[in-house]
Amino acid sequence: PRSNDSSVMSASLSRSIRLGVVWLSGAPAQRCKPAARSLGRVPNIRVKSAGRNMTTAALAEATVGVEVVARAPEAVSDAAEPGPGSLEEHRRKSWEFFRSIGSPELHVAPMVDQSELAFRMLCRENGATAAYTPMMHARIFSESQKYRDEIFTTCPEDRPLFAQFAGNDAKTLLSAMSHIQDQCDAFDINFGCPQRIAKRGHYGAFLMDDLDHVEKMVTEVAAGLTIPLTCKIRIFPDLDKTIAYAQMLERSGCQLLAVHGRTREQKDAKAVRADWDAIKAVRQAIGIPMLANGDIQCMDDVRRCMAYTGADGVMSADPLLANPALFSSVPESERAWAACPPTRGAHLLLRYLDLLDQYETPTRMVRAHMHRMLGDWLQEHVDLREKLTTAIFPTNEDMRPIVKELIGRIEGCGRDYPIKVLSDRKKLQKRKAEAEAEQQREERALAELDVPFVRAAPAAPLQPERLAQTV
Repeated sequence: PRSNDSSVMSASLSRSIRLGVVWLSGAPAQRCKPAARSLGRVPNIRVKSAGRNMTTAALAEATVGVEVVARAPEAVSDAAEPGPGSLEEHRRKSWEFFRSIGSPELHVAPMVDQSELAFRMLCRENGATAAYTPMMHARIFSESQKYRDEIFTTCPEDRPLFAQFAGNDAKTLLSAMSHIQDQCDAFDINFGCPQRIAKRGHYGAFLMDDLDHVEKMVTEVAAGLTIPLTCKIRIFPDLDKTIAYAQMLERSGCQLLAVHGRTREQKDAKAVRADWDAIKAVRQAIGIPMLANGDIQCMDDVRRCMAYTGADGVMSADPLLANPALFSSVPESERAWAACPPTRGAHLLLRYLDLLDQYETPTRMVRAHMHRMLGDWLQEHVDLREKLTTAIFPTNEDMRPIVKELIGRIEGCGRDYPIKVLSDRKKLQKRKAEAEAEQQREERALAELDVPFVRAAPAAPLQPERLAQTV
């Protein structure tokens, strides 16, 4: 409302609240106060200022101009019928659940073989306020004790925890979830995986082709659980279809929705920016808690995304793998790597190795984290990379000295960037490719002159020690 009259503002707010959304942009403090009082009469209201949650009392005491996004999450349209089983009741319970786990804003995303317990605890130590398990295959989880023991581990400090499953059958999902229903805060169904394996198994983002089935499945799973059900989705190219999809999941029993702002075809996060406008549109269209996913690479991104989209939290995946301290509020000047920022990944890896002493983790997951945290520095120090990757069953005692040696080398090089060096194997591959390309050029040149090409007898393979002498 543009009027400075508090009664006009209150009347306008009252009508807007019934419709579910209130926006006050660039409102000076004096206009915020009546707004705060009006909003304060609505149960379970959330008010945001500059991307931060604020109580209505704090807003009313504001002394400077602020931009406010206020929402009545449980509000429904005038046509909705309140009462047990209604959309209004579902929204109320969804917000009760979200508040009961602390209204977490900073979430570790579900990642195949990457968001395991040790890594989740590392992220929690560095600012994450909630986390998802790795994506777990519902059928295998329900059938195999060995798979369950390997893929799902937790501890009392690992909360709030969302356990994510991939599947396309409600009974299979419920069977899998029944094994750990008392060890997590909510279950999540993956509707966002765009990889080929999801296409073969007809789950993840490929269920977007059959939304009738999705609706039935979510309805049945939600009804069969004693803890909340949440969902993670990608967007359609068509915004209206995306909004209808999100609203359908809300009606079906989803109590928290995570929206990745890319389509199923947009697999390369580096090539395509996430569509925060689509996330914002979904936020305005549903009344349950919602997380934004996509292009969250630092705390500035967190603040900008939440302020722009109105989301209640954010989720990060790939950027967290490279920097598990992404969500940390501790100043860089107070961190172990303050004297040499490029060593951040190595210092975080040392802490991850400490956590491995407490939480058993499969070797394949450990190797993947090593390469992501150390990044391109392993492309320069190829001898250390070989040591890390060639050990069949690396132990902490094997890895810790190597990581510490890498820290010393980075600190001593005087650079904040690595210079990639080819390993002996890569050099051999490069020379072979160059020789083959030269041979093909000769064949084409002789063919143009109509001269037969006589292929030379193959030479003995060039060994690394001989290569070193010739390079």
